Amino acid sequence: MLRHAAFCLVLNASLFPQQAATHAASAPDPALSQEQIQELIRKTAGNDMENDKKQRDYTYIQREELHKLDGKGQTKSVEIKTSEILEIYGEPVERLVSKDDKPLPEKDAKKEEEKIQKLIDRRKNESDDERRKRQAKEEKEREENRKFVLEVADAYNFHFDGVEMLDGRETYVIDGEPKPGYEPHLKQAKILPKFRFRAWIDKDEAEWKKLDIQCIDTVSWGLFIARIHKGSRIIIEQTRVNQEVWLPQHISVKVDARIALLKEFNLNDDITYRDYKKFRSESKIVPLGEAPESK
Repeated sequence: MLRHAAFCLVLNASLFPQQAATHAASAPDPALSQEQIQELIRKTAGNDMENDKKQRDYTYIQREELHKLDGKGQTKSVEIKTSEILEIYGEPVERLVSKDDKPLPEKDAKKEEEKIQKLIDRRKNESDDERRKRQAKEEKEREENRKFVLEVADAYNFHFDGVEMLDGRETYVIDGEPKPGYEPHLKQAKILPKFRFRAWIDKDEAEWKKLDIQCIDTVSWGLFIARIHKGSRIIIEQTRVNQEVWLPQHISVKVDARIALLKEFNLNDDITYRDYKKFRSESKIVPLGEAPESK
């Protein structure tokens, strides 16, 4: 799920300065209480599960531009990868189609096709028992993700900051600060006190429109004692597609990390998503950004 991935992306070092962006809110709505905001967060978690299921019916293009920085924050190198994301037997599969905005050499393109074919053959030859086990594992992971997002509602003190228009839609603007002394219930939720966030939640559909997540304390994990430093940040935006689902539109990541006190990673990663196409329905296919908005 995208919202859970927002936090887990930190741990995968692919991530979050003080929140500098200001916003021009519209005339204030009646303030939402803590309880109302918590319920709204829980509702978005349920909607997020449905989005996750519907996303399996779409193919799309993902473009990632990764900037590796030196100790002064200057770009040392840039790597650009564009991939087509396919859904094969219920599993999202990435097929690399270009590097640095240039088509892959024929040899590399062939390797990508062979990779896809191997997966198809493996799934076709999968026994009923193997399929059940794989699907059960995937369902368990989705349920754990759902529980993680639900715990966000309990782990933070919330502040309602009004209503803001984003891409022509009204959104509730909500700030979340970690609750002092909160003890997470889930193991993976132990990172929550290390982050604050601002969320823009679609007023009509209770969907995450935008998330701005900031690391406010050093996060350590793993056998090699990898650390993500304070100031790392991730911004996630999504859009409504085909009048039925909310899907990723843009992810901006800034990560300052170190592994085993030896190797330092200072990265800016920018990922965009486009050309969503539905392939399991008779519904009209509408590319990203062209979907008409409901009123």
